[in-house]
Amino acid sequence: MFSIGDKIVYPMHGAGVIKNIEERKVLDKLEKYYELKIPIGSITAFVPVSKVERLGIRKVVSAGELKKVFEILSTDQGAMPSNWNRRYRQNLDKLKTGDVFQVAEVVKDLTIRDENKGLSSGEKRMLEKSRQILVSEIVLAKDICEDEADNLLYNACRV
Repeated sequence: MFSIGDKIVYPMHGAGVIKNIEERKVLDKLEKYYELKIPIGSITAFVPVSKVERLGIRKVVSAGELKKVFEILSTDQGAMPSNWNRRYRQNLDKLKTGDVFQVAEVVKDLTIRDENKGLSSGEKRMLEKSRQILVSEIVLAKDICEDEADNLLYNACRV
């Protein structure tokens, strides 16, 4: 169980800080929810406490883990299917895990592909979303502003 003030990651949404834990009645059932404030885009999400594990909610990475993220971002592109549909599904599956290293792989691979061959409109949206997710975690892990985190991410992808 998490506490107010904890920095957590909500897969497919990004990293945020638990601002409150409250009970809400939904469909005549009373349940506890984390009120999660995600700094990028000023999003507030309500996450059912009972579904935290199933949703893949986890704590924000440590400084050591963040170092590994930047190492992943600065490596060559991994093997990706040439068919855009398969590539899209493979990357979507990685994003859904919420694993910061897999999200970093998606950002790296799509950034390189965009520079070399271009991306479909769906993949461009996926790149933006995965960058947003990663930036939100960098912001909270390093306690820096969004612009600084975005610059770090941008520079890490420029090998």
